[in-house]
Amino acid sequence: MPAPDLPPPQSSLPEATAHFGAYALADAAARARDIKAATSAPPGPATSAPPGPTPPSPPRAPTLPVPAQAAPPPPAAPATEVPAVEVPPASTDLDRLLRGPSGLGTSGLRLTLREEAPVPARPSVVEGTPIPGLYHHPVAEPDPVRVEEVSRRIKSWALDEVSLYPDDWEEEFDGFSVGRYMVGCHPDAPSVDHLMLATRLMVAENAVDDCYCEDHGGSPIGLGERLLLAHTALDPLHTTGEYQPQWAESLHSDAPRRAYRSAMEYFAGAASASQADRFRHDMARLHMGYLAEAAWAQQDHVPEVWEYLAMRQFNNFRPCPTITDTVGGYELPADLHAQAAMQKVIALAGNATTIVNDLYSYTKELDAPGRHLNLPVVIAEREGRSDREAYLKSVEVHNDLMHDFETAAAALAADCPLPNVQRFLRGVAAWVDGNHHWHQTNTYRYSLPDFW
Repeated sequence: MPAPDLPPPQSSLPEATAHFGAYALADAAARARDIKAATSAPPGPATSAPPGPTPPSPPRAPTLPVPAQAAPPPPAAPATEVPAVEVPPASTDLDRLLRGPSGLGTSGLRLTLREEAPVPARPSVVEGTPIPGLYHHPVAEPDPVRVEEVSRRIKSWALDEVSLYPDDWEEEFDGFSVGRYMVGCHPDAPSVDHLMLATRLMVAENAVDDCYCEDHGGSPIGLGERLLLAHTALDPLHTTGEYQPQWAESLHSDAPRRAYRSAMEYFAGAASASQADRFRHDMARLHMGYLAEAAWAQQDHVPEVWEYLAMRQFNNFRPCPTITDTVGGYELPADLHAQAAMQKVIALAGNATTIVNDLYSYTKELDAPGRHLNLPVVIAEREGRSDREAYLKSVEVHNDLMHDFETAAAALAADCPLPNVQRFLRGVAAWVDGNHHWHQTNTYRYSLPDFW
């Protein structure tokens, strides 16, 4: 008997949008009632609220403690021209009342004036030279207080919690400057605890890349098995009671798996189930990209330029900007994140930032043993160009990707003017800019070729 035809799946985006609008309007009304109560005569008998539908609960957000510290400097303007949306910080009920309403259409209302003038941005001396002709947006130097604290915590985690590296790797670990990297890429993170979510994952991903794929014992031979077993530290194995303990023990067997397991535990404890599953999915994409590059290495094959760019859409930075909402302490709902237009924006951001890495690490990879594939190398081989011509052509490819990213992000911002969508797009753009800033200024790792 043939199976009955099922109706095609329907997107819940209109429903999600309607629910968010109902919540926002109800929230604005509630805040207006709060303000009236705070500014009117002493309260009398309680009055009932006018009848109406109960607004849906707002999306679940991670609940990390916010330490008592000075607020970070305001984030630099992102690459994408996305309308600014005020996101109120966590506070007490009294603070919320005095701050005034923050629902849609209420940003101009205030009960009190700001008592403090905005703090001017710190002047900074930026190291390194940006690649001539590379399209990018300069950003302010990351907050040094946060950088110092994140750097201290990540080194403690690496040494004391996961035994990530031996003593002779310490200089390389420090030279990576992961604290500056993550603070610069997540300027809207409400606390150092939130920043640490991204920082642990970044360090764990680099441990897998270095130890499984690259210059610290990596090899394309057997890479699939190593990546699969490491991925179970992110996406747990569910098997029989007889074999479960053996798998659990394997998660402590090498540094990459120890790092993946620990970093994912921290992340999943702060993220929603949807955010955690989104990250696992993007890490599977990353691992698939690793395998494609490993196959070419085993065959000593240089792919066509378009094939290389296809691989780079998977073997790229995508898992990093896609968690910008978790690190920011809010959630972009799954239905909004899964929209084709949003997926295009995220993919273009990952592609552009990864070509930045190809360009800044070009001389570093030339000096390493063996042949490392990067965009200039592939263009030189496949299009018969000189090294200089291939490098400059790669700059053009990056610039095209950046312009496409900004165009797609602006179009999505106009089509979907929800506050969490706007904030997520700004977060991705800030990650793109912070990623370039770190590459440009990390003179310990990178230097430019003499092509100008």
